[in-house]
Amino acid sequence: MLFSILAVQETVAEVDGTVETLAKVVSAVTEAVPQSGGAAHLILLLTVFVLAVFLGIEIITKIPPTLHTPLMSGSNAISGITLVGAVLATGADNGPWATILGFSAIVFATMNVVGGFVVTNRMLAMFRTKK
Repeated sequence: MLFSILAVQETVAEVDGTVETLAKVVSAVTEAVPQSGGAAHLILLLTVFVLAVFLGIEIITKIPPTLHTPLMSGSNAISGITLVGAVLATGADNGPWATILGFSAIVFATMNVVGGFVVTNRMLAMFRTKK
């Protein structure tokens, strides 16, 4: 396991771009952790989640404020694929907690999609000519 951790640290030290860093680290961690499940798999999933959070923060802070609202409203509207995934997760027979979490995912994904369309429509209304 120590060799695996050293391999991940070497991979992080070699790469300097944010997207490339995430891809290299995820691939190094995936190779380092056996696919047997258990605590090692949970650590892998948490590592990927934390790296994705840092990557998201890094990308969002580099977007100029004038582009932030149009990009976010468009990406929220496009995130309807999240809604499809939530419906699939809810319909799978994985127990009552999975159904409850899937339903809450449907609610939040729907709010995200509707909010994206509302913000986009409001933003486009600012550019219409007044009669």
